[in-house]
Amino acid sequence: MARIVEVEWQMVDLRPATVRTDAIQSFVSQETPIVRITDSDGAVGTGYSYTIGTGGPSVMALIERTLAPILLDREAEGVEAIWRAMLMATHATSVGAITALAMAAIDTALWDLRCRRAGLPLHRMAGGAQASLPLYTTEGGWLHLETEALVADALAAQAKGFAGAKIKVGRPLCEDVARLSAVRAAVGPGFELFTDANQAWTVDEAIRRAAAYAPIGIGWLEEPLPADDVEGHVRLARSTTIPIAVGESLYSLSHFRDYLQRGACSIVQVDVARIGGITPWLKVAHLAEAYNIPVCPHFLMEAHVSLAAAVPNARWVEYIPQLAAITNGGMRIEAGRAVPSDAPGLGIDWNRDAIAVASTGAGRIGVRSEAA
Repeated sequence: MARIVEVEWQMVDLRPATVRTDAIQSFVSQETPIVRITDSDGAVGTGYSYTIGTGGPSVMALIERTLAPILLDREAEGVEAIWRAMLMATHATSVGAITALAMAAIDTALWDLRCRRAGLPLHRMAGGAQASLPLYTTEGGWLHLETEALVADALAAQAKGFAGAKIKVGRPLCEDVARLSAVRAAVGPGFELFTDANQAWTVDEAIRRAAAYAPIGIGWLEEPLPADDVEGHVRLARSTTIPIAVGESLYSLSHFRDYLQRGACSIVQVDVARIGGITPWLKVAHLAEAYNIPVCPHFLMEAHVSLAAAVPNARWVEYIPQLAAITNGGMRIEAGRAVPSDAPGLGIDWNRDAIAVASTGAGRIGVRSEAA
């Protein structure tokens, strides 16, 4: 079996082309850790992760000082064993965001390497359940935008064949209702409208707002409460007919188990970076399938299109571009649907020259360099 002989890491800081604001924060930059792993046969896999503007240097330090060294001379195909080794090496800082994001950059690189060695695209290697998935757009639904802009963006997405749009909520209730109602009137009943509160509310406020939103025909209410308030989500889910969506701020399989066992959600939005990589992402997706719950992954559309296509219970891919500046070509879209790449690997065509120009720091470690 081929063994890992070199690990490289670097980070690029991508500034969003669109201002992104929600009920609690602004997305100021996308710090993007990128990891390249080379095996003894010369095969290379590339993976990545992200932050929304804070914590990137900490993620990179964890990769450099703790995780990359334990990869050397391990069998590259032992993806599960390596993931477990990384978890144990970071036991004192798991489960948590920084550790999960660092592990994800490595785990996605290992899966890319594995798929390339096998000559298979990720969506086939991981299951091959679906040929394409419907898209909904988030990029034109930010909280600072006025109603006219929300309507225009939803109509533009509908014209492109997209099947839905997500609107950020968290303004005074009367304003939220007016904004959502205007978009619904423009797009009609056949176009899905999703809402996202970004963990802004208490339980009583979430129950009140869900009751006000329900007549508009909302597809889901995303992150209405702090992610660690499982009991609050139980109370909310029992009080409304709107599906409750959670997942982008959950960092372990056990967290998802708690939500699913308690009936605290009806949409799982597992994020491949925040869960710690493809290895745990697939476990969450299959766990959700056991509860007859759909997966609608958060962000990272360039990676999630392949993962969503791999499993039978994925329902949507979120359209929110992020990698255009450092890739050659974007996600394939046909008639408003996301189509996974058939190229071996993750399906992301990285532009290494652009990455080098945008890099804010890099390093490497290798078996041969240490032996020398």
